[in-house]
Amino acid sequence: MTSSHQDRHTHELHQMQRAIAGLLVYQDILDGEVGIALIELLRAIVGGDRSQGNALICLTAYGRFFKALATKNCSWEEYLIDRILQAENSFSLQAQKIDLSRSNETLQTRLSPTLVTAARQDLNSLYILYTCGQYIPQWVERIGGNPVCWLECSIDKQQSSIVNAIHNQSWGELVDDLARYYQQAGVGIFGKYRALRWQNGLRGIANPDRVSIDNLIGYDRQKATLIKNTKSLLAGNPALNILLYGGKGTGKSSLVKGLLNYYPDSQLRLIEVSKSAMIDLPLILDRLTDLPQKFIIFVDDLSFEADDEAFKALKVVLEGSVTAKPANVVVYATSNRRHLVREYFADRPRPQDADEIQMWDTVQEKLSFSDRFGITLTFEPADQPKYLDIVRHLAAEARLSNEPEDLEARALQWATRHNGRSGRTAQQFIDYLLGEST
Repeated sequence: MTSSHQDRHTHELHQMQRAIAGLLVYQDILDGEVGIALIELLRAIVGGDRSQGNALICLTAYGRFFKALATKNCSWEEYLIDRILQAENSFSLQAQKIDLSRSNETLQTRLSPTLVTAARQDLNSLYILYTCGQYIPQWVERIGGNPVCWLECSIDKQQSSIVNAIHNQSWGELVDDLARYYQQAGVGIFGKYRALRWQNGLRGIANPDRVSIDNLIGYDRQKATLIKNTKSLLAGNPALNILLYGGKGTGKSSLVKGLLNYYPDSQLRLIEVSKSAMIDLPLILDRLTDLPQKFIIFVDDLSFEADDEAFKALKVVLEGSVTAKPANVVVYATSNRRHLVREYFADRPRPQDADEIQMWDTVQEKLSFSDRFGITLTFEPADQPKYLDIVRHLAAEARLSNEPEDLEARALQWATRHNGRSGRTAQQFIDYLLGEST
């Protein structure tokens, strides 16, 4: 390597270090195994010469960096862009709440000019890390003396407008584009995941159920009502809490989960909350307040005992409290019980009880709890014609070649021997046929 080339690479190497040291609001970009490995690698390169000891230190540091990227199954460029798009910092958290659709609105008029300037400066620094990353293998080879592998960037530049902009303009000019992206896609965990669950805090679901609403046959009215209410939520209009009531296997849960796939490129997020975690509902609502995304709190198989704390928590959410329920949140719950609170004969007041009136008030409060949902959708058990319609539809989707008469006869036999007629039973029967045909 000539002296001029070495000087240029030394300059680029120091540029990367200064860029990292100067980050203000995007410092968290380099948290985690990949970022730490990069910083250690740059230190090894800067302090290294071609001695045997330094060569081993440099090669070892590069090995850690390469392994960290390979574990993420991405190149350095892909990793950096992904971290920017999912960043959760003072700039992204505030920018996501700003509506820039009006022509007279700019970031500078809605955010602190100092914060916008800091974000722009950081993006310019991150661009240095993006462009100079290509030289890392050459630096390592110069010190280590051995050729090294490099994970090539394979980003599809057309996959989104923001990624296309990243590849075609200076990053410092992207602050407005990023603000729009953060508002649409969310930041942090809400940017990375569309389906989540609450387990002592929010946890993302990497592989949510891919169920399609179109495959749920026989409950068209219920389906249309749920879609219409969710559409109203996404439009920012008033939306109601919904109770989906009916027998097991009728598709209640699948219908709610399928909404994410029905609105794939929207701001819709689904948060699954177990009955045991419902006492945390006030914490969950606080977390969601003022966010641009729209949230379905999904509670499956809902029922309560008489003095259940979860009952009180959900009642506050449905009826409201001093703190209003966020307008971007609805509760969709499923249950096999029309009356959600279990009632025992011992709970009913006897004529000789002196406090008979008050006791009946308590009983009625329990029995009418389901009425606190704005909409109740009833899912009746499938009769034989509906069950066979579901089987025929699923068989066509699976491209099974069974004769219609044989398919129906075996489907009815399957329902008799297993769990009765329902959408779940029909799906299990089709899965059995698919396994049988392989």
